[in-house]
Amino acid sequence: MVRRRPAAMIREGITQLARAGLPTPRADARLLLAHAARMEPSGLATTRELGEAVARRYEELLDRRSGGEPVQYLTGVAWFRRIKVLVGPGVFIPRPETETVVQFALSRLMALRRDTGPAPVVVDLCTGSGAIAASIADEYPGEPRIHAVERSGAALVWARRNLEPHGVEVVHGDMADALHELNGGADLVVANPPYVPTGAAGRVPADVLAHDPREALFSGADGLDALRVLAGTAARLLRPGGWLVVEHDETQGGSAPQLLAATGSFRMIEDHPDLTGRPRFVSAVRRAQVEEWTP
Repeated sequence: MVRRRPAAMIREGITQLARAGLPTPRADARLLLAHAARMEPSGLATTRELGEAVARRYEELLDRRSGGEPVQYLTGVAWFRRIKVLVGPGVFIPRPETETVVQFALSRLMALRRDTGPAPVVVDLCTGSGAIAASIADEYPGEPRIHAVERSGAALVWARRNLEPHGVEVVHGDMADALHELNGGADLVVANPPYVPTGAAGRVPADVLAHDPREALFSGADGLDALRVLAGTAARLLRPGGWLVVEHDETQGGSAPQLLAATGSFRMIEDHPDLTGRPRFVSAVRRAQVEEWTP
């Protein structure tokens, strides 16, 4: 039986993935080898040799990744903040930039703690894989009552797998009509909705276009169609003083706050950058009295 050292296998994987033009060949090769060996990536450092069966699985994974399949779909896992999120075909893969959205949302929940106690009411709209809701459930030092809404049946499968162990209520439905029983009672509404303008498909990586669900990517000519609906739903769900936190496209640092301001439902509207300094999400506070608004 031929046995091989992990370091040599990773080097060969890096070479293959780099030749395919993939952006992160080193990280991908390491993750794929660990998956083929059925161990955590950290275990590779203390493993002297791997057998033929692992090598065959690894070669197959490298070929599929070279063909453009997302590494997260191949391993079935996306790392997000301090949790592992189960993912696969049909669900949007959570991105690192969304981690800053969660961090801000958690900070707002902590600021509201005097009013809410240890059990704030949180709504995650367009939950997808459930990464945001799962992270809040994992990190908030209390017992938040979290409700996650998803319209896509394919994505809902993954949301339930990720959220039910955390005690999060998963709702299958359109965010425009969801959770009327919570009207005026939510402390935080958070979302990563679709926000790419339909005319901007050319700047979306080819592997994202080929594999991530389009309904999780695109949202009308200006990319704000989902936010228009979401703003109305958030105004309905939030109590006065409750917070809205929504991710957006890096080109919408001006237009997303303007949209929220036009509703008359929010105050303290502010845009925020991600860790690279690009506009990434908008936050706002629900007014006590609101004006009528039609999107």
